[in-house]
Amino acid sequence: MRLTELAGKEIVNIYDGARLGIVGESDVAIDIETGQVQSIILPRRGNFISFWFDRQQLVIPWEAVRKIGSEVIIVDLDQANLSLRRYAL
Repeated sequence: MRLTELAGKEIVNIYDGARLGIVGESDVAIDIETGQVQSIILPRRGNFISFWFDRQQLVIPWEAVRKIGSEVIIVDLDQANLSLRRYAL
């Protein structure tokens, strides 16, 4: 599958049914030696104030991807063990 085929697909967590984001508003970490996707990195948006001051990103390991459909990517993430990282503007 090409990276462009992932663009526009919504990511849904099968663990709790949460809509996590859309590929295209995200980044993809790729192993430069093998060319394989390592993770999908989604920006986490809160309210208007946190949008400007406290931005975080959600890192979804590629191993958590369970199914890629025509419109949706299904992942299996336990919300208690999510990897959230802060990043600067």
